[in-house]
Amino acid sequence: MLLGYIRVSKSDGSQSLDLQRDALLAAGVAPDRIYEDLASGRQDARPGLEACLKALRPEDTLVVWKLDRLGRNLRHLVTLVETLYRREVALKVMTGQGAQIDTTTANGRLVFGIFAALAEFEAELIRERTRAGLAAARARGRHGGRPRKMTKAALRMAMAAMVDREANATEVARRLGIARTTLYLYLNGDGSPKALGQALLRRGADA
Repeated sequence: MLLGYIRVSKSDGSQSLDLQRDALLAAGVAPDRIYEDLASGRQDARPGLEACLKALRPEDTLVVWKLDRLGRNLRHLVTLVETLYRREVALKVMTGQGAQIDTTTANGRLVFGIFAALAEFEAELIRERTRAGLAAARARGRHGGRPRKMTKAALRMAMAAMVDREANATEVARRLGIARTTLYLYLNGDGSPKALGQALLRRGADA
């Protein structure tokens, strides 16, 4: 059985699901088996995707228009498809950079295997940058007491560390010698800078 998932990032009417819906219908997905969300790709709460995943059964195929409609990032996408594979659910991507991914075929599984390898490579690079950044912070004497405020150098290292979704915010803050609350004053959970962080990055060199 074919089930489809479609998504646009904005719910203000400026984006339409029609193009994706028409493509899935043309691919043979029944109208009542198409699940949808109006949410940012980084937003965790996507009830349409959650309902779609619950509805999938062994030997079903999940059809999406593009890969970026499905995953928040490459690592999330790889994890999601690995979960589908364990559940004996296939994935078919209709267009875009992932158009050759069709895990019902040997070639499609090979292409996705390359994506998985790249995701692991990306994760290891992030871990290496995090370790190097924390070592640099310790070399500058930042392993002692907590500074009175966030510095640009510490902020950049925190951003590199927090990009990894498995990063522990408490541990990152401790390594950088700042309070966890200070970390979250400047950064979101995904490592992107908040208003204070953006303002700090725009300033001149650290004192």
